[in-house]
Amino acid sequence: MVVSSKVSVLSSLLLCLLFLSSLSSATSVSMQDSFKQCLTVNSNIPIPFSTCFYTPNSSNFTSVLQSSARNLRYLTPSVPKPEFIFEPLQESHIQASVICAKQLGIHLRVRSGGHDYEGLSYASEIESPFIVVDLSRLRSVNVDIEDNSAWVQAGATIGEAYYRISEKSEVHGFPAGLYSSLGIGGHITGGAYSSMMRKYGLGADNVADARLIDATGHVLDRASMGEDVFWAIRGGGGASFGIITAWQLKLVPVPATVTVFTVTKTLEQGASRILYRWQEVADKLHEDLFIRVLINVANSSNGGRTVATAYNALFLGDADRLLQIMKSSFPELGLTRKDCIETSWIRSVLYMAGYPDNTPPEVLLQGKSLFRNYFKAKSDFMKEPIPETGLEGLWKRLLAEESPFMIWNPYGGMMSKISESETPFPHRNGILMKIQYLTSWQSGDEKIASKHMDWIRELYKYMEPYASMNPRQAYVNYRDLDLGMNKKGNSSPIQASVWGAKYFKDNFNRLVQVKTKIDPDNFYRHEQSIPPLPVSLRKKSRKRN
Repeated sequence: MVVSSKVSVLSSLLLCLLFLSSLSSATSVSMQDSFKQCLTVNSNIPIPFSTCFYTPNSSNFTSVLQSSARNLRYLTPSVPKPEFIFEPLQESHIQASVICAKQLGIHLRVRSGGHDYEGLSYASEIESPFIVVDLSRLRSVNVDIEDNSAWVQAGATIGEAYYRISEKSEVHGFPAGLYSSLGIGGHITGGAYSSMMRKYGLGADNVADARLIDATGHVLDRASMGEDVFWAIRGGGGASFGIITAWQLKLVPVPATVTVFTVTKTLEQGASRILYRWQEVADKLHEDLFIRVLINVANSSNGGRTVATAYNALFLGDADRLLQIMKSSFPELGLTRKDCIETSWIRSVLYMAGYPDNTPPEVLLQGKSLFRNYFKAKSDFMKEPIPETGLEGLWKRLLAEESPFMIWNPYGGMMSKISESETPFPHRNGILMKIQYLTSWQSGDEKIASKHMDWIRELYKYMEPYASMNPRQAYVNYRDLDLGMNKKGNSSPIQASVWGAKYFKDNFNRLVQVKTKIDPDNFYRHEQSIPPLPVSLRKKSRKRN
């Protein structure tokens, strides 16, 4: 009797689970069919679903999901997957997807390049179910040299934009990402720094117009969205105000000849002393010169491990003028003529992105990333040099990790001349450098991941005394969910103000106002999206304004 009872209970549980599974599957299929039907009704251009609509049952669903994802942490089996992926072929298809997601109550995530550090464009920790609208098919680049501008669709990579600009002119460029596989749609929404930022500012400082699909499905340009919204999308972070479908870039002049170099110094070669000196001069160098420092752990000549600091630079000019500037401003590095490579601007893009020598520029059209791994990253902005004693402690921590990596980017130049409130990106005058911390690993094993995550969090804690304070600033394009996140997309401005202040400082409050104006129902949301004001506070806000 007891055995029979147990079998009966187990059978009931099994039937229940099978029923729930089939119900979930049926619900998913119903959602897919409803969405397709809705898209058909709301799009004025036919949609070939067989080639742009992918469900978990599609043979290429996994390859499409993984196609532009850079952080493999968000592709592991335990991470929830989208119900389906839709690749619009026209702007009107995106409009229809917004209308249908809203009508059907389906949460929507938008992906252009997939470089987002916490996988927010293709994974979700707060919404279920959700879908992904992937903009990778929208990648046209139309360059107008006479107007010094280019219209670039959101799915194009920054490398594609660079190549198309160089096709038309050897003396025009654009100051945006160093990594050529960045999708331009989301890249500029966070600011977009580059090796020309000390000369021309950020990518977000050099856009003239944009096309945005709001929460009602309308397409807006700069004139129709208004200056407040245009301000917010140029540095206020992606996927909070609408879907960017294209940017109009303002091209900048570049010399026919530029110079690049990389000089590496290890601990045995006086790396600490030279790096301290770099901190003293990096933001004061001529604005044509950008020298970043790439720091990792390498094998030493004695068979052990050492810290290697690589000074990786772009100079907007020839080698002779560069050597004169270095001799007077930073002789400690010991730069020589043989270290310098004179080249074109488009080839300097390849060099700074880490491509091998003699790689043809056409590789930029492939949109492939040189970096795809399990990783965790954090960022800091520094206002004062880190003393050599602080550097020694930093080296000890780097040597304790398997594959640590840091990038130190210098500020100053044009970055110090633009007001903190000119765009939402506030990290301007007074910033010496931005530091990115990164650790990567090769396995999806949770214990291995936990070990590396603990290490970078301890490193971040160690660096606190040297970082900017009140708030300790961070770069929104290096999303870090350790700083806090919205729960179920309903976070209030007060709850979000912790990470909001780190990313945007005082600009956060204005971003909340803009969000409340253009998307009061919080249709566009993710773990760290800008929240709208609660309804109870909106009347008070209007009275104050």
